[in-house]
Amino acid sequence: MASHQESIIREPLITGENITYAKITDDILRPVENMPNKAWWIGFTISSLGALLWVFAVSWTFWFGIGSWGLNKTVGWAWDITGFVWWVGIGHAGTLISAILLLFRQNWRNSINRSAEAMTIFAVICAATYVVSHMGRPWLAYWPLPLPNQFGSLWVNFNSPLVWDVFAISTYFSVSLLFWYTGLLPDLATIRDRATGIRRRIYSICSFGWTGSVKTWQRFETVSLILAGVSTPLVLSVHTIVSMDFATSLEPGWHTTIFPPYFVAGAIFSGFAMVQTLLLVARKVLGLENYITMFHIESMNKIILLTGSIVGVAYLTEFFIAYYSGGEYEQYTFLNRFTGPYWWAGCMMYGCNVLMTQMMWFKKVRTNIPVSWVLSIVVNIGMWFERFVIIVISLHRDFIPSSWAMFYPTWVDMSVFVGSIGLFFTMFLLFIRVFPSIAMAEVKLLLKSSSEQAKKKLMADGHVDPSHAEFYKESLTKFDSVELSDYKGK
Repeated sequence: MASHQESIIREPLITGENITYAKITDDILRPVENMPNKAWWIGFTISSLGALLWVFAVSWTFWFGIGSWGLNKTVGWAWDITGFVWWVGIGHAGTLISAILLLFRQNWRNSINRSAEAMTIFAVICAATYVVSHMGRPWLAYWPLPLPNQFGSLWVNFNSPLVWDVFAISTYFSVSLLFWYTGLLPDLATIRDRATGIRRRIYSICSFGWTGSVKTWQRFETVSLILAGVSTPLVLSVHTIVSMDFATSLEPGWHTTIFPPYFVAGAIFSGFAMVQTLLLVARKVLGLENYITMFHIESMNKIILLTGSIVGVAYLTEFFIAYYSGGEYEQYTFLNRFTGPYWWAGCMMYGCNVLMTQMMWFKKVRTNIPVSWVLSIVVNIGMWFERFVIIVISLHRDFIPSSWAMFYPTWVDMSVFVGSIGLFFTMFLLFIRVFPSIAMAEVKLLLKSSSEQAKKKLMADGHVDPSHAEFYKESLTKFDSVELSDYKGK
Protein backbone atom coordinates (compact mmCIF):
# COMPACT_ATOMS: atom_id res chain seq x y z
CA MET A 1 0.00 0.00 0.00
CA ALA A 2 1.45 3.40 -0.95
CA SER A 3 2.25 5.76 1.90
CA HIS A 4 0.30 9.01 2.14
CA GLN A 5 2.20 12.16 1.14
CA GLU A 6 0.87 15.51 2.32
CA SER A 7 0.89 18.52 0.01
CA ILE A 8 4.03 20.61 0.33
CA ILE A 9 2.06 23.84 0.58
CA ARG A 10 0.61 22.76 3.92
CA GLU A 11 2.54 24.24 6.82
CA PRO A 12 4.39 21.66 8.97
CA LEU A 13 2.88 20.38 12.22
CA ILE A 14 6.29 19.25 13.52
CA THR A 15 9.38 21.40 13.03
CA GLY A 16 13.06 20.88 13.66
CA GLU A 17 15.87 18.72 12.32
CA ASN A 18 16.65 15.07 13.02
CA ILE A 19 13.26 14.38 14.61
CA THR A 20 12.81 10.66 15.25
CA TYR A 21 10.24 8.65 17.16
CA ALA A 22 12.72 8.30 20.01
CA LYS A 23 13.37 12.08 20.08
CA ILE A 24 9.63 12.80 20.21
CA THR A 25 9.34 10.48 23.21
CA ASP A 26 12.35 12.04 24.96
CA ASP A 27 11.20 15.63 24.34
CA ILE A 28 7.64 15.10 25.52
CA LEU A 29 8.54 12.97 28.54
CA ARG A 30 11.34 15.26 29.75
CA PRO A 31 9.04 17.18 32.17
CA VAL A 32 7.62 13.89 33.49
CA GLU A 33 10.87 11.98 33.99
CA ASN A 34 13.16 14.81 35.15
CA MET A 35 13.05 17.15 38.11
CA PRO A 36 10.89 20.25 37.57
CA ASN A 37 12.66 23.44 36.53
CA LYS A 38 12.63 26.79 38.31
CA ALA A 39 9.76 28.21 36.23
CA TRP A 40 7.54 25.26 37.19
CA TRP A 41 8.29 25.75 40.90
CA ILE A 42 7.51 29.47 40.71
CA GLY A 43 4.18 28.79 38.99
CA PHE A 44 3.33 25.95 41.35
CA THR A 45 4.11 28.04 44.45
CA ILE A 46 1.90 30.93 43.30
CA SER A 47 -0.98 28.68 42.22
CA SER A 48 -0.73 26.62 45.44
CA LEU A 49 -1.11 29.79 47.50
CA GLY A 50 -4.22 30.55 45.43
CA ALA A 51 -5.54 27.03 46.07
CA LEU A 52 -4.97 27.50 49.83
CA LEU A 53 -6.90 30.78 49.62
CA TRP A 54 -9.72 28.87 47.91
CA VAL A 55 -9.77 26.23 50.66
CA PHE A 56 -9.93 28.95 53.33
CA ALA A 57 -12.65 30.97 51.55
CA VAL A 58 -14.84 27.93 50.83
CA SER A 59 -14.40 26.68 54.40
CA TRP A 60 -15.44 30.13 55.63
CA THR A 61 -18.50 29.96 53.37
CA PHE A 62 -19.46 26.51 54.67
CA TRP A 63 -19.05 27.62 58.28
CA PHE A 64 -20.80 31.00 58.15
CA GLY A 65 -23.14 30.38 55.19
CA ILE A 66 -23.55 32.24 51.92
CA GLY A 67 -24.52 35.33 53.89
CA SER A 68 -20.79 35.97 53.97
CA TRP A 69 -21.04 36.76 50.25
CA GLY A 70 -22.31 40.09 48.95
CA LEU A 71 -25.74 38.77 47.93
CA ASN A 72 -28.94 40.59 48.89
CA LYS A 73 -32.70 40.21 48.38
CA THR A 74 -32.56 41.66 44.86
CA VAL A 75 -29.28 40.16 43.62
CA GLY A 76 -29.55 36.54 44.71
CA TRP A 77 -27.06 35.35 42.07
CA ALA A 78 -23.77 37.14 41.50
CA TRP A 79 -20.12 36.11 41.56
CA ASP A 80 -21.01 32.50 42.39
CA ILE A 81 -23.07 31.76 39.27
CA THR A 82 -20.83 34.07 37.22
CA GLY A 83 -17.86 31.92 38.18
CA PHE A 84 -19.80 28.73 37.59
CA VAL A 85 -20.85 29.62 34.02
CA TRP A 86 -17.37 31.01 33.28
CA TRP A 87 -15.63 27.79 34.30
CA VAL A 88 -18.10 25.57 32.42
CA GLY A 89 -17.47 27.67 29.31
CA ILE A 90 -13.70 27.33 29.62
CA GLY A 91 -14.12 23.56 29.72
CA HIS A 92 -15.71 23.47 26.26
CA ALA A 93 -12.61 23.80 24.11
CA GLY A 94 -11.16 20.52 25.32
CA THR A 95 -14.03 18.39 24.09
CA LEU A 96 -14.30 20.41 20.88
CA ILE A 97 -10.61 19.84 20.07
CA SER A 98 -10.76 16.18 21.07
CA ALA A 99 -14.06 15.15 19.54
CA ILE A 100 -15.17 17.40 16.70
CA LEU A 101 -11.71 17.98 15.24
CA LEU A 102 -11.01 14.25 15.48
CA LEU A 103 -14.17 13.43 13.53
CA PHE A 104 -13.19 16.02 10.91
CA ARG A 105 -9.66 14.51 10.72
CA GLN A 106 -7.92 17.77 11.61
CA ASN A 107 -4.39 16.63 12.39
CA TRP A 108 -3.35 19.93 13.98
CA ARG A 109 -5.34 18.89 17.06
CA ASN A 110 -2.81 16.14 17.86
CA SER A 111 -0.39 18.43 19.68
CA ILE A 112 -2.94 20.34 21.76
CA ASN A 113 -5.74 17.86 22.52
CA ARG A 114 -4.15 16.32 25.63
CA SER A 115 -3.69 19.61 27.47
CA ALA A 116 -7.11 20.85 26.32
CA GLU A 117 -8.81 17.69 27.60
CA ALA A 118 -7.08 18.01 30.98
CA MET A 119 -8.08 21.67 31.10
CA THR A 120 -11.71 20.63 30.54
CA ILE A 121 -11.68 18.27 33.51
CA PHE A 122 -10.07 20.82 35.84
CA ALA A 123 -12.43 23.60 34.72
CA VAL A 124 -15.52 21.44 35.33
CA ILE A 125 -14.20 20.58 38.81
CA CYS A 126 -13.85 24.31 39.56
CA ALA A 127 -17.39 24.90 38.24
CA ALA A 128 -18.83 22.10 40.38
CA THR A 129 -17.33 23.62 43.54
CA TYR A 130 -19.39 26.78 42.92
CA VAL A 131 -22.59 24.77 42.69
CA VAL A 132 -21.91 22.94 45.95
CA SER A 133 -20.87 26.17 47.70
CA HIS A 134 -24.05 27.98 46.61
CA MET A 135 -26.32 25.27 47.99
CA GLY A 136 -26.04 26.68 51.49
CA ARG A 137 -26.25 23.14 52.86
CA PRO A 138 -23.35 21.42 51.04
CA TRP A 139 -23.83 18.23 53.05
CA LEU A 140 -27.08 17.77 51.12
CA ALA A 141 -25.37 18.06 47.71
CA TYR A 142 -26.71 14.65 46.69
CA TRP A 143 -30.32 15.86 46.80
CA PRO A 144 -30.44 16.95 43.11
CA LEU A 145 -29.71 13.35 42.12
CA PRO A 146 -32.80 11.18 41.43
CA LEU A 147 -32.08 8.74 44.25
CA PRO A 148 -34.60 6.93 46.50
CA ASN A 149 -34.58 8.66 49.86
CA GLN A 150 -35.98 8.53 53.36
CA PHE A 151 -38.80 10.91 52.45
CA GLY A 152 -40.72 8.30 50.52
CA SER A 153 -41.77 9.20 46.98
CA LEU A 154 -40.18 12.66 46.99
CA TRP A 155 -38.12 13.12 43.82
CA VAL A 156 -36.27 15.99 42.27
CA ASN A 157 -38.18 18.49 40.16
CA PHE A 158 -37.29 17.50 36.61
CA ASN A 159 -38.83 20.75 35.36
CA SER A 160 -36.05 22.71 37.08
CA PRO A 161 -33.14 23.87 34.88
CA LEU A 162 -30.88 23.46 37.92
CA VAL A 163 -31.55 19.73 37.88
CA TRP A 164 -30.77 19.73 34.16
CA ASP A 165 -27.40 21.28 35.10
CA VAL A 166 -26.60 18.37 37.39
CA PHE A 167 -27.28 15.81 34.65
CA ALA A 168 -25.53 17.79 31.90
CA ILE A 169 -22.36 18.59 33.83
CA SER A 170 -21.99 15.17 35.45
CA THR A 171 -22.41 13.52 32.03
CA TYR A 172 -19.98 15.96 30.43
CA PHE A 173 -17.40 15.38 33.15
CA SER A 174 -17.72 11.59 32.98
CA VAL A 175 -17.39 11.39 29.19
CA SER A 176 -14.55 13.95 29.10
CA LEU A 177 -12.67 12.05 31.81
CA LEU A 178 -13.12 8.77 29.95
CA PHE A 179 -12.03 10.32 26.65
CA TRP A 180 -8.95 11.90 28.25
CA TYR A 181 -7.86 8.76 30.08
CA THR A 182 -8.43 6.49 27.08
CA GLY A 183 -6.11 8.68 25.03
CA LEU A 184 -3.49 8.45 27.78
CA LEU A 185 -3.20 4.65 27.74
CA PRO A 186 -0.53 4.20 25.02
CA ASP A 187 1.56 7.02 26.49
CA LEU A 188 1.26 5.62 30.02
CA ALA A 189 2.53 2.30 28.68
CA THR A 190 5.54 4.11 27.17
CA ILE A 191 6.34 5.71 30.53
CA ARG A 192 5.90 2.29 32.20
CA ASP A 193 8.44 0.71 29.87
CA ARG A 194 11.00 3.45 30.59
CA ALA A 195 10.43 3.65 34.36
CA THR A 196 11.91 1.60 37.20
CA GLY A 197 10.91 0.72 40.74
CA ILE A 198 7.70 2.06 42.24
CA ARG A 199 7.08 4.41 39.28
CA ARG A 200 7.06 1.43 36.93
CA ARG A 201 4.57 -0.32 39.19
CA ILE A 202 2.25 2.71 39.33
CA TYR A 203 2.31 3.36 35.59
CA SER A 204 1.84 -0.34 34.93
CA ILE A 205 -1.41 -0.26 36.90
CA CYS A 206 -2.52 2.97 35.20
CA SER A 207 -1.84 1.66 31.68
CA PHE A 208 -4.23 -1.31 32.17
CA GLY A 209 -1.87 -3.83 30.59
CA TRP A 210 -1.45 -2.02 27.26
CA THR A 211 0.58 -4.22 24.92
CA GLY A 212 0.65 -2.17 21.73
CA SER A 213 -0.54 -5.07 19.58
CA VAL A 214 -2.42 -4.47 16.34
CA LYS A 215 -5.66 -5.64 17.96
CA THR A 216 -5.12 -3.24 20.87
CA TRP A 217 -4.57 -0.29 18.54
CA GLN A 218 -7.61 -1.25 16.49
CA ARG A 219 -9.80 -1.26 19.58
CA PHE A 220 -8.23 1.97 20.79
CA GLU A 221 -9.10 3.79 17.57
CA THR A 222 -12.62 2.36 17.55
CA VAL A 223 -13.26 3.44 21.14
CA SER A 224 -11.80 6.89 20.41
CA LEU A 225 -14.20 7.41 17.49
CA ILE A 226 -17.18 6.20 19.53
CA LEU A 227 -16.31 8.55 22.39
CA ALA A 228 -15.81 11.39 19.90
CA GLY A 229 -19.27 10.70 18.47
CA VAL A 230 -20.80 10.68 21.97
CA SER A 231 -18.91 13.80 23.04
CA THR A 232 -19.82 15.94 20.03
CA PRO A 233 -23.49 16.47 21.04
CA LEU A 234 -22.28 17.19 24.59
CA VAL A 235 -20.32 20.21 23.36
CA LEU A 236 -23.59 21.71 22.13
CA SER A 237 -25.90 20.42 24.84
CA VAL A 238 -24.03 21.26 28.04
CA HIS A 239 -23.82 25.02 27.66
CA THR A 240 -27.24 25.04 26.01
CA ILE A 241 -28.63 23.59 29.24
CA VAL A 242 -26.64 26.08 31.31
CA SER A 243 -28.16 28.89 29.23
CA MET A 244 -31.63 27.53 30.03
CA ASP A 245 -31.04 28.41 33.69
CA PHE A 246 -31.66 31.94 32.43
CA ALA A 247 -33.67 31.57 29.21
CA THR A 248 -36.55 29.63 30.83
CA SER A 249 -37.14 32.42 33.35
CA LEU A 250 -39.30 35.53 32.84
CA GLU A 251 -36.54 37.91 33.95
CA PRO A 252 -35.92 40.76 31.45
CA GLY A 253 -32.46 40.28 29.97
CA TRP A 254 -32.66 36.50 30.49
CA HIS A 255 -35.86 35.46 28.77
CA THR A 256 -34.49 35.15 25.24
CA THR A 257 -34.24 32.31 22.76
CA ILE A 258 -30.82 33.37 21.47
CA PHE A 259 -29.09 32.26 24.69
CA PRO A 260 -28.38 28.60 23.73
CA PRO A 261 -26.32 29.26 20.55
CA TYR A 262 -24.95 32.47 22.08
CA PHE A 263 -23.70 30.62 25.18
CA VAL A 264 -22.21 27.76 23.14
CA ALA A 265 -20.25 30.15 20.90
CA GLY A 266 -19.10 32.10 23.97
CA ALA A 267 -18.01 28.89 25.68
CA ILE A 268 -15.86 27.80 22.73
CA PHE A 269 -14.54 31.38 22.54
CA SER A 270 -13.38 31.44 26.17
CA GLY A 271 -12.23 27.81 26.08
CA PHE A 272 -9.84 28.34 23.18
CA ALA A 273 -8.57 31.52 24.84
CA MET A 274 -7.66 29.54 27.97
CA VAL A 275 -5.95 26.86 25.85
CA GLN A 276 -3.84 29.65 24.35
CA THR A 277 -3.06 31.08 27.78
CA LEU A 278 -1.81 27.71 29.01
CA LEU A 279 -0.01 26.39 25.94
CA LEU A 280 1.83 29.56 24.94
CA VAL A 281 3.58 29.41 28.31
CA ALA A 282 3.92 25.61 28.42
CA ARG A 283 5.53 25.34 24.97
CA LYS A 284 8.27 27.75 26.07
CA VAL A 285 8.82 26.47 29.61
CA LEU A 286 8.74 22.79 28.59
CA GLY A 287 10.68 23.30 25.34
CA LEU A 288 7.90 22.04 23.05
CA GLU A 289 8.20 24.62 20.26
CA ASN A 290 8.79 21.89 17.67
CA TYR A 291 5.45 20.23 18.44
CA ILE A 292 3.22 23.22 19.31
CA THR A 293 4.07 25.33 16.30
CA MET A 294 2.97 28.70 15.00
CA PHE A 295 0.46 26.89 12.80
CA HIS A 296 -1.31 25.60 15.94
CA ILE A 297 -1.27 29.04 17.52
CA GLU A 298 -2.62 30.75 14.41
CA SER A 299 -5.32 28.10 13.93
CA MET A 300 -6.57 28.62 17.49
CA ASN A 301 -6.50 32.39 17.00
CA LYS A 302 -8.67 31.98 13.89
CA ILE A 303 -11.23 30.03 15.91
CA ILE A 304 -11.12 32.72 18.61
CA LEU A 305 -11.74 35.34 15.90
CA LEU A 306 -14.65 33.35 14.44
CA THR A 307 -16.39 32.65 17.75
CA GLY A 308 -15.70 36.18 18.98
CA SER A 309 -17.42 37.54 15.86
CA ILE A 310 -20.38 35.21 16.47
CA VAL A 311 -20.61 36.52 20.04
CA GLY A 312 -20.53 40.09 18.68
CA VAL A 313 -23.41 39.33 16.31
CA ALA A 314 -25.31 37.82 19.26
CA TYR A 315 -24.84 41.06 21.23
CA LEU A 316 -26.29 43.07 18.35
CA THR A 317 -29.16 40.60 17.97
CA GLU A 318 -30.02 40.98 21.66
CA PHE A 319 -30.29 44.75 21.31
CA PHE A 320 -32.33 44.50 18.13
CA ILE A 321 -34.80 42.02 19.64
CA ALA A 322 -35.17 44.19 22.76
CA TYR A 323 -35.96 47.17 20.52
CA TYR A 324 -38.19 45.26 18.10
CA SER A 325 -40.18 43.47 20.81
CA GLY A 326 -41.49 46.73 22.24
CA GLY A 327 -41.12 45.40 25.79
CA GLU A 328 -40.27 48.39 27.95
CA TYR A 329 -38.69 46.28 30.73
CA GLU A 330 -36.52 44.42 28.22
CA GLN A 331 -35.50 47.68 26.54
CA TYR A 332 -34.62 49.29 29.86
CA THR A 333 -32.52 46.27 30.91
CA PHE A 334 -30.29 46.62 27.86
CA LEU A 335 -30.17 50.40 28.11
CA ASN A 336 -29.14 50.02 31.74
CA ARG A 337 -26.04 48.09 30.66
CA PHE A 338 -24.60 51.34 29.22
CA THR A 339 -26.25 54.04 31.31
CA GLY A 340 -26.67 52.40 34.71
CA PRO A 341 -24.21 52.23 37.61
CA TYR A 342 -22.58 49.12 36.12
CA TRP A 343 -21.85 50.80 32.77
CA TRP A 344 -18.15 50.05 33.18
CA ALA A 345 -18.83 46.29 33.29
CA GLY A 346 -20.82 46.52 30.05
CA CYS A 347 -17.99 48.43 28.39
CA MET A 348 -15.48 45.80 29.54
CA MET A 349 -17.67 43.05 28.09
CA TYR A 350 -18.08 44.62 24.64
CA GLY A 351 -14.55 46.00 24.50
CA CYS A 352 -12.73 42.78 25.42
CA ASN A 353 -14.95 40.31 23.58
CA VAL A 354 -15.69 42.18 20.37
CA LEU A 355 -13.34 45.10 19.75
CA MET A 356 -10.07 43.56 20.96
CA THR A 357 -10.55 40.22 19.19
CA GLN A 358 -11.07 41.95 15.83
CA MET A 359 -7.33 42.65 15.90
CA MET A 360 -6.88 38.99 14.94
CA TRP A 361 -7.92 39.75 11.38
CA PHE A 362 -4.29 40.78 10.95
CA LYS A 363 -1.79 37.98 10.38
CA LYS A 364 0.94 39.80 12.31
CA VAL A 365 -1.27 39.77 15.38
CA ARG A 366 -2.31 36.12 14.99
CA THR A 367 1.33 35.06 14.70
CA ASN A 368 2.72 37.26 17.47
CA ILE A 369 3.09 35.15 20.60
CA PRO A 370 3.17 37.91 23.29
CA VAL A 371 0.19 39.69 21.70
CA SER A 372 -1.74 36.40 21.33
CA TRP A 373 -1.09 35.57 24.98
CA VAL A 374 -2.28 38.99 26.18
CA LEU A 375 -5.38 38.80 23.96
CA SER A 376 -6.23 35.33 25.30
CA ILE A 377 -6.26 36.75 28.83
CA VAL A 378 -8.29 39.77 27.67
CA VAL A 379 -10.88 37.41 26.14
CA ASN A 380 -11.37 35.52 29.38
CA ILE A 381 -11.62 38.76 31.35
CA GLY A 382 -14.28 39.89 28.89
CA MET A 383 -16.16 36.60 29.11
CA TRP A 384 -16.22 36.81 32.89
CA PHE A 385 -17.69 40.31 32.62
CA GLU A 386 -20.23 39.00 30.10
CA ARG A 387 -21.59 36.55 32.67
CA PHE A 388 -21.47 39.28 35.36
CA VAL A 389 -23.42 41.67 33.12
CA ILE A 390 -26.06 39.06 32.23
CA ILE A 391 -26.57 38.02 35.85
CA VAL A 392 -26.04 41.07 38.07
CA ILE A 393 -27.13 43.94 35.79
CA SER A 394 -30.31 42.04 34.86
CA LEU A 395 -31.13 41.54 38.55
CA HIS A 396 -30.04 44.64 40.41
CA ARG A 397 -32.88 46.85 39.12
CA ASP A 398 -36.12 44.99 39.65
CA PHE A 399 -39.61 45.89 38.38
CA ILE A 400 -40.20 48.13 41.39
CA PRO A 401 -37.65 50.91 41.99
CA SER A 402 -38.01 50.53 45.75
CA SER A 403 -36.41 47.10 45.50
CA TRP A 404 -33.42 48.25 43.45
CA ALA A 405 -30.10 47.34 45.03
CA MET A 406 -26.40 47.32 44.21
CA PHE A 407 -24.20 44.28 44.54
CA TYR A 408 -20.84 44.69 46.22
CA PRO A 409 -18.60 41.62 46.48
CA THR A 410 -17.08 40.81 49.84
CA TRP A 411 -13.57 39.51 50.41
CA VAL A 412 -15.08 36.01 50.51
CA ASP A 413 -16.57 36.40 47.00
CA MET A 414 -13.26 37.58 45.63
CA SER A 415 -11.23 34.96 47.49
CA VAL A 416 -13.38 32.08 46.23
CA PHE A 417 -12.98 33.27 42.64
CA VAL A 418 -9.25 34.05 42.80
CA GLY A 419 -8.72 30.82 44.74
CA SER A 420 -10.54 28.78 42.08
CA ILE A 421 -8.07 30.11 39.50
CA GLY A 422 -5.24 29.02 41.80
CA LEU A 423 -6.86 25.60 42.18
CA PHE A 424 -7.17 25.27 38.40
CA PHE A 425 -3.52 26.10 37.72
CA THR A 426 -2.35 23.87 40.58
CA MET A 427 -4.13 20.89 39.02
CA PHE A 428 -2.77 21.73 35.57
CA LEU A 429 0.81 22.07 36.80
CA LEU A 430 0.56 18.74 38.62
CA PHE A 431 -0.86 17.20 35.45
CA ILE A 432 2.14 18.18 33.30
CA ARG A 433 4.46 16.72 35.95
CA VAL A 434 2.72 13.32 36.06
CA PHE A 435 1.39 12.84 32.52
CA PRO A 436 2.72 13.83 29.07
CA SER A 437 1.16 17.14 28.06
CA ILE A 438 1.20 16.14 24.37
CA ALA A 439 -0.21 12.89 22.97
CA MET A 440 3.01 11.18 21.87
CA ALA A 441 1.34 8.39 19.96
CA GLU A 442 -0.75 10.82 17.91
CA VAL A 443 2.10 13.22 17.18
CA LYS A 444 4.27 10.34 15.93
CA LEU A 445 1.64 9.63 13.26
CA LEU A 446 2.50 12.98 11.68
CA LEU A 447 6.27 12.54 11.52
CA LYS A 448 6.48 11.03 8.02
CA SER A 449 3.79 13.17 6.42
CA SER A 450 3.37 16.54 8.16
CA SER A 451 6.81 17.29 9.62
CA GLU A 452 9.24 19.89 8.35
CA GLN A 453 11.92 17.27 7.65
CA ALA A 454 9.48 15.16 5.59
CA LYS A 455 8.72 18.18 3.43
CA LYS A 456 12.43 18.95 3.10
CA LYS A 457 12.96 15.42 1.84
CA LEU A 458 10.25 15.90 -0.77
CA MET A 459 12.01 19.03 -2.01
CA ALA A 460 15.43 17.34 -1.94
CA ASP A 461 14.12 14.40 -3.99
CA GLY A 462 12.68 16.75 -6.60
CA HIS A 463 9.05 15.67 -6.09
CA VAL A 464 7.80 19.23 -5.60
CA ASP A 465 6.85 21.93 -8.06
CA PRO A 466 9.35 24.84 -7.60
CA SER A 467 6.55 27.41 -7.21
CA HIS A 468 4.97 25.27 -4.50
CA ALA A 469 8.32 24.99 -2.75
CA GLU A 470 8.72 28.79 -2.78
CA PHE A 471 5.20 29.22 -1.42
CA TYR A 472 6.06 26.77 1.36
CA LYS A 473 9.28 28.61 2.29
CA GLU A 474 7.47 31.94 2.45
CA SER A 475 4.92 30.49 4.87
CA LEU A 476 7.74 29.51 7.25
CA THR A 477 8.74 33.11 7.99
CA LYS A 478 6.28 33.26 10.90
CA PHE A 479 7.62 30.10 12.60
CA ASP A 480 9.80 30.79 15.64
CA SER A 481 10.92 27.13 15.66
CA VAL A 482 12.22 27.04 12.05
CA GLU A 483 15.77 27.95 10.98
CA LEU A 484 15.19 29.78 7.70
CA SER A 485 18.94 29.69 6.99
CA ASP A 486 18.58 25.94 6.36
CA TYR A 487 16.58 26.71 3.22
CA LYS A 488 19.13 28.98 1.54
CA GLY A 489 20.23 27.56 -1.77
CA LYS A 490 17.46 24.94 -1.86
